[in-house]
Formats: sequence, C-alpha cells, structure tokens
Amino acid sequence: QVELVESGGGSVQAGGSLRLSCAASGDTQKSKTMAWFRQAPGKEREGVAALDVESHGVKNYAPSVQGRFTVSKDNARNTLYLQMNSLKPEDTAMYYCAAGAVSATLVRRAWNYWGQGTQVTVSS
Repeated sequence: QVELVESGGGSVQAGGSLRLSCAASGDTQKSKTMAWFRQAPGKEREGVAALDVESHGVKNYAPSVQGRFTVSKDNARNTLYLQMNSLKPEDTAMYYCAAGAVSATLVRRAWNYWGQGTQVTVSS
C-alpha cells in the first residue's frame, strides 16, 4: 500500500508560480514511478507530468505545461514535487499525485495509488 499526501496548492495570479509537494509513504517500491494529474470541474482527469526514477530518469509532460512545469523527486524524502511557473487561468484544477505505474505514463488508468488532491486556482 502507498499513501500519498499533496500540499502546496493555493491561489495565485496569472504569471505567478507555485510548488506542489507529494509525500509518499508505505511500500517505497511502488512509488518509484510517480506523476501529477489534474482535474477541472466537468472535465476528465488529465496527466500533467510523470517521472520514473529507475528508467533512465524518464520524465513526460503534457504539451500544455511543457516548458512551464518541472517534475522532480527527492528520493531520500520520498517526495515528489511539481514546480509550476508562468501559471495561466487554464491551469486552475485540483491537482492529484499518483504512484504505482509501470512507467512514466500520462494515462490515468495506469496508476494504482492516488492522493486526495490539492487545489490550484489561477486568476486572470
């Protein structure tokens, strides 16, 4: 079992920055792959960024956040981060941390463990 706890969400103006954190606990073998997803009201949950620390450090980003967001992991603390810069109103969503996929995929159904989410609101 893996427990994921997100933090760092909040409200910012367009162009601002936020850094999300996801603390993982439990079976660390199942959190070698981790990812960030987001879901706005009425929309499907979509992959934002994913990381596989043991597969050549593979990182995948959604085209909409490429160049603005950076995913990283502090392995010693079992904590995943998402640095979000140049935020846009369309980035407004509940952001979820995920773990337990076999690769750094942005496909939602590939992930077995989920956090409760942290809200990010970007005003124009």
